[in-house]
Amino acid sequence: MKKKRKTILLGIPVLLALIQFVPVQRDNPPVISDLTAPKAVKSILVASCYDCHSHLTRWPAYSYVAPVSWLVAYDVREGRAHMNFSRWGEYSDGAKEFRREQIFKKVSAGEMPLATYLLLHPAARVTPSSLAVLKEWASPTLDTDTDREQPPAPVPDP
Repeated sequence: MKKKRKTILLGIPVLLALIQFVPVQRDNPPVISDLTAPKAVKSILVASCYDCHSHLTRWPAYSYVAPVSWLVAYDVREGRAHMNFSRWGEYSDGAKEFRREQIFKKVSAGEMPLATYLLLHPAARVTPSSLAVLKEWASPTLDTDTDREQPPAPVPDP
């Protein structure tokens, strides 16, 4: 029994070392058409959203260590697929309107930024005053009577 436990205990570091060789795509393609917004809005979005929702992702040291690297790369891929500030100009007016609404709704509901992201990036937490700035930015399009969940046709990310 002791030999089996020793084998398992020795196998864990070997496995952790081997998974470091599994390739993970961490890229920052060129910015196509970045979001144009008031400075206060843009600074909130850059601080709280751009790491996952733009081509300006900051890849910290832990994003190079498996298996965390797999999770970080997955979250960035998913974030960019749902909304990408680096492709904002390619969205239709309706898609931009929808995204502004969703930004405010998801941030005010505490769904964004992701809790896992906030654990390592507490400065990304959106304060009540920042939320008010986002609400004002989204308010011309904010529809409080309905809760649309589906955006207009998305722009594919290459």
